[in-house]
Amino acid sequence: MTTTSKRLSGRRIIVTGAASGIGAATSRLFARQGAKVMLFDHAVERLAPIAEETGGTPFIVDVRDSAAVNIAVAKVAEENDGLDGLVNAAGIIVSGTLAETTDDIWQRVLEVNLFGTFYLCRAAMPYLQKADNSTIVNISSGAALVPSSGSPSYAASKGGVIAFTKAIAMTCGPEVRVNAIAPGLVDTPLIRDRNEGQIPAGSHERYALKRIAKPEEIADAILFLTGPESAFVTGITLPVDGGRTYH
Repeated sequence: MTTTSKRLSGRRIIVTGAASGIGAATSRLFARQGAKVMLFDHAVERLAPIAEETGGTPFIVDVRDSAAVNIAVAKVAEENDGLDGLVNAAGIIVSGTLAETTDDIWQRVLEVNLFGTFYLCRAAMPYLQKADNSTIVNISSGAALVPSSGSPSYAASKGGVIAFTKAIAMTCGPEVRVNAIAPGLVDTPLIRDRNEGQIPAGSHERYALKRIAKPEEIADAILFLTGPESAFVTGITLPVDGGRTYH
């Protein structure tokens, strides 16, 4: 359960995909926990309410654009005299079998989910390495651990996030701890928009807890990997999936 203590007091943290879903829930939670949040997203109309609610600073950024990412991260670090954390929550999914996965779909999914994570980590790392107890949390997926046939591009991109997370946890420690979260199905606009506003029927049956997650439950796990309680944890992928992948 989330406590009311200020576990992130004074931390300067970028959250991507901050306009909705896991990114928005994380931004709200981190703000309540005392962090100064920098909100990265390309959805202008949805980002403003989150910024007003959290007191965070909005940045209109397409994570696929490495030059734009470099500029935005440098601006954040300059305006805040450094950077303490990064949460890469921006992501997309496009369903389809292997035969239905076009070059464009493959490229687009990997650009957002994997390339975007790489661009943010690369841009932020020099600033994070100068801070004390700095952290990165990348959002992978249960689909990277137990893929389905429905979206090979998504599984590949999120599997890449896991391998990338391990690699930079080794090369960028001990200054920076880098971990990943692998959520199961989460009740977010990303999921509902793909299913005419509904959660896919029967999806909860795949989970030991017989329900899907709320974004706030994933945010709680991200808080753990960002906060002091996980000070000796790096390079892991933490499934937060209600028991989908273990069995």
